[in-house]
Amino acid sequence: MKQLGRLLTAMVTPFNKEGAVDYEQAKKLALALLDSGSDGVVLAATTGESPTLVREEEARLFTEVKSAVGGRGTIIAYTGSNSTAEAVAATEAAEKIGVDACLSVVPYYNKPSQEGLYQHFKTIADSTSLHCILYNVPSRTVTSLSADTTIRLSQIDNIIGVKEASGNLEQISRIINEARKGFLVWSGNDSDTFPILDLGGYGTISVASHLVGKQIKEMIDSAIAGEMEKAADIHRRLLPLVDALFIVSNPVPVKYALNHIGFYVGKPRLPLVEPDEKSAATIIDTLKKYQIALKV
Repeated sequence: MKQLGRLLTAMVTPFNKEGAVDYEQAKKLALALLDSGSDGVVLAATTGESPTLVREEEARLFTEVKSAVGGRGTIIAYTGSNSTAEAVAATEAAEKIGVDACLSVVPYYNKPSQEGLYQHFKTIADSTSLHCILYNVPSRTVTSLSADTTIRLSQIDNIIGVKEASGNLEQISRIINEARKGFLVWSGNDSDTFPILDLGGYGTISVASHLVGKQIKEMIDSAIAGEMEKAADIHRRLLPLVDALFIVSNPVPVKYALNHIGFYVGKPRLPLVEPDEKSAATIIDTLKKYQIALKV
């Protein structure tokens, strides 16, 4: 299995002043993220504003960023949907483009049972030879992928891991203990990365790595080397920044932060809007306390 990387950035989708996807800026951002510690990028997911991207934009984004990155880093395509048929079609299209893996979210709004979730992800995995990463984020999907269902899905060869954003460390611990050997657990919340590493997790799919990728990389490397005190210290130092980046709905704060430091990624698409004045001031004040790893 190709190593996808321990530090993956859930990349924002840059828009130009007219609100169209800025593919050139997306390529520049992906390369800058690799230069600042990321092993790869996840495209067109929650942070990439998947709810307001159309499939044609996503496919071009995958193609353009892959052409820029080449073999330097991994490209994970978000191909999830609450329609199994649509998720299968998007995954098949992403495989033809040549991405390294797909990320597929727990179906939202229609509230399937755990058996429905199992059949949904199994159907996607059966449709592709790509590595598939499950994405559990109940704060957005309402339904949560249970530990039992994740463990059951881990027996499918090309379902190679999960992005766990449930915040449920007991559940995550069970998955790490009982899933198929080699099944990978990435933290889906920056605030949970160190605790999940401490439990034996693999890495993180991060938002904060847009700004402090080298610091997060150092934290991961320290944890892997058994230097847990050092890793915990880095984690604690980064928490105020993490809090600021989630002061309102992601990706509003991180886009505002990137624009503020001079890496223009545009405004979020409606119905998301830029942060209110108080939130914006908090983001700016917090940024002043950190060495930004991203080169503008």
